[in-house]
Amino acid sequence: MLRFALVGGVNTAVFFALYLLLHPWLPYFAAYTAAFLLSMVGSFFLNTYFTYRTRPTWKKFLLFPLTNATNYAVQSAGLYALVSWAGMDTRTAPLAAAAAAVPVTYLLATRILVPRPARAR
Repeated sequence: MLRFALVGGVNTAVFFALYLLLHPWLPYFAAYTAAFLLSMVGSFFLNTYFTYRTRPTWKKFLLFPLTNATNYAVQSAGLYALVSWAGMDTRTAPLAAAAAAVPVTYLLATRILVPRPARAR
């Protein structure tokens, strides 16, 4: 769990740094999407090597984005709502949107990744 949290922190920092670097040259949502995709590649390698201590494969790499689809959707909706409806600054809104997405993403990942005990019959 500690390794998972460390990777999440590093990934968030990389995402935000990329977002801030791209923000001056791209519309905020395009910068957000590009930073998200680039940080997802980094997250894949950090998770395979550091968190789960397994070898990356092309199959895992191609399937990995599916695990982030819900996270992306929740963060995107949150980003749009925070900027458009709440008037939040486009430079800081991605962090708030990411924080709001953590519980949803965690619950979904737990449901998918943690096997449940068989029900008694």
